[in-house]
Amino acid sequence: MNVFMPDPVVPEAQSPDRPIDTGAWFPAIDPTLFRAEHRVSDSVTSERVRQALIAAAIGVFRDLADWSRARRADGAASLAQVATDLPEIDGESALILLYRRAVSTAAKAELIERYRDMDITGAGQRGAELLDPTIGELRRDSTFAIRDIKNVGRCAVELI
Repeated sequence: MNVFMPDPVVPEAQSPDRPIDTGAWFPAIDPTLFRAEHRVSDSVTSERVRQALIAAAIGVFRDLADWSRARRADGAASLAQVATDLPEIDGESALILLYRRAVSTAAKAELIERYRDMDITGAGQRGAELLDPTIGELRRDSTFAIRDIKNVGRCAVELI
């Protein structure tokens, strides 16, 4: 008696390096490009990079929620279709470039917080406390990119 036992169909695992779909309105985020642009070492797993990028995208979504809702109400079907005085740069909408910058700098700041030694080279063994200004600068860059998208000033001054 012969018995046929088919191999179970195992779904192919999705690569953690695949682009992160951030919905129809905002552009996808490419973890591979993020790694290259921000010099994220291989000691940081792809899953951690993905997690940091997703968390950063959520934060940027929240910061841009009212602004993007107003742009959609004006008829823009995506961030790329939002009318702006900014020129296209390197063939892409400046707003998309700013969005990617906001997400990537926030994600890099989070990774540095989690992996305090990931930016430290063998030749330049610095203390972890020296990375704190870098984290602040990355968060500032993310905030500046968001404010540039909204076309509002970069700083708020309060009179005492």
